[in-house]
Amino acid sequence: MAEQGYSGTKAAQVVGITYRQLDYWARTGLVRPSLVDAAGSGSRRQYSYRDLLELKVIKNLLDAGIKLESVRDVFEYLRSHLNEDVVTAHLVIDGSSVVFCDGEDLIDVVRRGQGVLNVLPLARVKDDVDAQLVTLFPAGAGALAAVVNA
Repeated sequence: MAEQGYSGTKAAQVVGITYRQLDYWARTGLVRPSLVDAAGSGSRRQYSYRDLLELKVIKNLLDAGIKLESVRDVFEYLRSHLNEDVVTAHLVIDGSSVVFCDGEDLIDVVRRGQGVLNVLPLARVKDDVDAQLVTLFPAGAGALAAVVNA
């Protein structure tokens, strides 16, 4: 069964951009329609659902004040480093920078993948302490569960 396609007009409407923006982004290679690309005058592009998601991410980045040139850098980095859809990524926007959260690493994607910080997931700290308490004090495991669940 073929995936449903969305015309350029419908894609622009769904994403909340102008057809002119959509056309520019397609012509410059930011997001090309994955189902049917333009093939000359009078041809109609067909965008997939995944294309719509990418277009919406682009719009959100632009709305957050990220320059189009930087948005291109973000998408170039994400497409080359993610094995999944771009929309599965977690991005942190701070002024003109966009930071990609890759597990425990924060990577500045505008600066071509320069690592900036490591994330310390506090839930893992709690799990490690709980596991050590159960290991060291097995008799107190019931009391630990009561405290943790309180």
